[in-house]
Parts: sequence; structure tokens; C-alpha cells
Amino acid sequence: MTPPDHRRERLFSYGTLQQDGVQQATFGRLLHGTADRLPGWRLGLLPIRDAQVVATSGKSHHPIAQPGAAGEAVEGMVFAITPQELAHADRYEVSDYRRVRLPLASGLQAWVYVDARAVA
Repeated sequence: MTPPDHRRERLFSYGTLQQDGVQQATFGRLLHGTADRLPGWRLGLLPIRDAQVVATSGKSHHPIAQPGAAGEAVEGMVFAITPQELAHADRYEVSDYRRVRLPLASGLQAWVYVDARAVA
């Protein structure tokens, strides 16, 4: 069930935040989203050293968005979440990620966790 709507944030996820178990652990609910793309970015793999994050996701390596060439894009989902849920996502993501607002192929702007080295 979606929590009461005060203010909504858009979050673009291309990785583990799309997993049911991660959503339950991070937000306390399953999210419903729509498919979209992040143009000009590509996916790399990031080794995860935080044991709690590995336990939650079940994966020792997570995808990470890195700047790409023209024509490249990252496929993912856009979720509408509350500011409080966005803060929960911030706690879940390791420090190698930085949350930035970026334009998506649909024309929407959304928060995206990308490689922190790319947006220093």
C-alpha cells in the first residue's frame, strides 16, 4: 500500500532498489514504477564491502551508473516515493554512490544514484 501522499519524489532505479526484498527492507513496502531510461550513462559493476547491504541485496557486486557515450543509456524504473523514503534509500546506498537529479528519456527529472567519482 502506498503511504499517504504529502510530497512525492521521483527515484530512478537501475539496480537492487528494484528487488522486492530490498524494497521491503528499505521502504517497508513494494514500489510500483514505470520503465524509463537514463541517457548518456552506462553501467559498471561495484564491489560492495558493506556486509548489511550485501545481506539485504544478496549480491556482492551492484550495478553503478557511470558517464557514457552519446547514444548509451541505462534502463530502469521510476518510482514515486516520499521524502522520508528517499532518506531511507540514502542510508541503503554505500558511499561510492552519490544521489543527483538527472533528466530521463521520458523528459521527467528524477533522483539517481550514480558513481560518486563522476559527479564530484
